[in-house]
Amino acid sequence: MKWIKLNIPMPSQFINRNGSEFDVVILPLTQAAPMLLTKNLLYTAMTRAKKLLIVIGSSSIIQFMIQNTEVKKRNTGLKYKLEKLGD
Repeated sequence: MKWIKLNIPMPSQFINRNGSEFDVVILPLTQAAPMLLTKNLLYTAMTRAKKLLIVIGSSSIIQFMIQNTEVKKRNTGLKYKLEKLGD
């Protein structure tokens, strides 16, 4: 039996790996909060696969993600943190 070591990033980690690509991407899609099931996240995850993309989930979730183009404003507090650095 041959074991394969998998590095499984969470969906948000696809975004954090700016421009990184992987030979194989396994994309598990399960029912989640609508703010996590966006077209942008689906596109980003899909474009990380160089050779093979395996999508696990229902077609209805994929269809929802394709139609969900809403982008939420991120409240990171970055502006506040940068202003505090200047103090």
